[in-house]
Amino acid sequence: MSQREFPISTTVTGAYMRIKPGSLRELHWHPNADEWQYYISGRARLGVFGSHGRARTEEMSAGDVGYVPQGYGHYIENAGTEDVELLIVLNNGNYEAIELTAWVAANPHLLLATNFKVPQATFTNFPSTLRFMP
Repeated sequence: MSQREFPISTTVTGAYMRIKPGSLRELHWHPNADEWQYYISGRARLGVFGSHGRARTEEMSAGDVGYVPQGYGHYIENAGTEDVELLIVLNNGNYEAIELTAWVAANPHLLLATNFKVPQATFTNFPSTLRFMP
């Protein structure tokens, strides 16, 4: 729930998320907020990366708390056989996220191919719509 749904909430956004076995929360980053995660159930893998090759992967389970600094890319993968349930809190009333899907879809295939050193056709069948909506 963000300021859009709850106008008095000007400094915090919260969400409940359930991730099924074999699924993940798409790689994304928040340009305007830090993110805290409280894991309610299940077993998850949290991957976080920043500039200059900084990257970390942590195993999370019920009772654990994850933290992702503003602007750091991250994903949450279900690493177990039961649903992962977690509470997510961001320190901004306006929810903003840049999904990898949206980022790839917004860039010309030539630019992506040149920078990733792969053929342009690699990006032809990439999804162009968001899978997660806040």
